[in-house]
Amino acid sequence: MASSIEWTDETWNPVTGCTRISPGCDHCYMFALYPRLRAMRVPGYETAPDDVRMLRERLLAPLSWKKPRRVFVNSMSDVFHPRVPFEFALDMFSVMRDASSRYGHVFQVLTKRPGRAVAWWERYKERFPDGWPANVWMGTSVESGKYAPRLTVLARLPAPIRFVSAEPLLERIDLKPWLKNGSLQWVIVGGESGAGARPMDIDWVRDLRSQSVEAGVAFFVKQLGGARNKRGGGAATVDGKLWREMPTAE
Repeated sequence: MASSIEWTDETWNPVTGCTRISPGCDHCYMFALYPRLRAMRVPGYETAPDDVRMLRERLLAPLSWKKPRRVFVNSMSDVFHPRVPFEFALDMFSVMRDASSRYGHVFQVLTKRPGRAVAWWERYKERFPDGWPANVWMGTSVESGKYAPRLTVLARLPAPIRFVSAEPLLERIDLKPWLKNGSLQWVIVGGESGAGARPMDIDWVRDLRSQSVEAGVAFFVKQLGGARNKRGGGAATVDGKLWREMPTAE
């Protein structure tokens, strides 16, 4: 499905449903959107948003997309949620490997559970004799300093592009240890949006911008956030400039 998320082109959801794991999940858009999709009788959303479901009928969709695109994987769930069997994650990664090699797609996998991602890779890396699929990027969410250690776990994955989604950014974060040691190739920042949105201080964004620029790492501001207007797109400026940098694999 075509996406309005600024840093991707398409979403692919062979898994739906998730559960909260940290404060960044408190106002997750998935929990607000899910009931609407259920009311519209969209297939895959018939149950509660915390009912994690594998939708095998969606698994092969990327193999039918001939035009190269960036694909956000499981925008309505988490590939490495504990209720997603490792075997199903293996099927997803096999499709990503094949679809990227055939059509040049880039797959963007974002998880709040990098530990399970590492455990999965250790179990199944023998199934990938050429190594980690070249066009599969791996990221984790870090909303505050408390969760920055997720990046140390993420760094154990040999993905050519590893990224952090600092959204919703809830406080000033120091990413320098992971930027300087090569753990990260991309920093995404975003403020929270919707009812009850917690404000993001623009100085926190400036600080992450400075850290990223100093390290030579791509920096992307998705949105500034707000209860009534998420201030995305052309409104997501920092000191009059849009930051829409994308990473490139070496």
